[in-house]
Amino acid sequence: MASVLLVEDDRFVRAALIRHLTDASHTVRSVGTALDALREVSQLQFDVVILDLGLPDLDGAKALKMLRGITDVPVIIATARDDEAGIVRLLNDGADDYLTKPFSAEHLSARIAAVLRRSGAGADTLAALPQAIQVGGISVDPVRRRATLDGVELDLTRREFDLLAFLAERPGVVVSRKDLLTQVWKQPYGADKTIDVHLSWLRRKLGESAARPRYLHTCRGVGVKLEPPR
Repeated sequence: MASVLLVEDDRFVRAALIRHLTDASHTVRSVGTALDALREVSQLQFDVVILDLGLPDLDGAKALKMLRGITDVPVIIATARDDEAGIVRLLNDGADDYLTKPFSAEHLSARIAAVLRRSGAGADTLAALPQAIQVGGISVDPVRRRATLDGVELDLTRREFDLLAFLAERPGVVVSRKDLLTQVWKQPYGADKTIDVHLSWLRRKLGESAARPRYLHTCRGVGVKLEPPR
């Protein structure tokens, strides 16, 4: 788990990135201005900063130089600009990496992991990141939000991935529908039909059915469990 400072003034982009980063097990603090970012890094310890260039109070390039004046924390630039000369200048001014908008949450998580690998200060943090979970031929990487079956990547929706990851963390354990609702759907109550539909979709992508399960096994009246084929 990495401690991330997200500097982004667009509240919709900020909310989406916070959601994706926390889903990837990172701890996130967010601000919308350069001055707030400078205040945060002067008071708190972060593993990485994600810095938008289009800030309302100060250009991101100037903010980067000011950040470099007070901290050596790795900085990933998030920008809609694709000017090569400008990007080279930012890298020369101290940026560790950059991403051109729009980008996927998986791409961002991979860049964070890469920056931490290159950073001596991030070695302990990277070691603490959750590793890929293996259940038979299923592999689930919670950081990159990537799942494979027998080496082939699964095309999962966000909810399908969350459901698979939650069950994979508890191989062979029967998980009740109530626990799935509260832990995966983040709801205190709801309709069992919602869970059944998502389990059906997930089974289809795993190449199985409720009648002929390989990994997903329903225990009638109790819940569901994920375990490797015998």
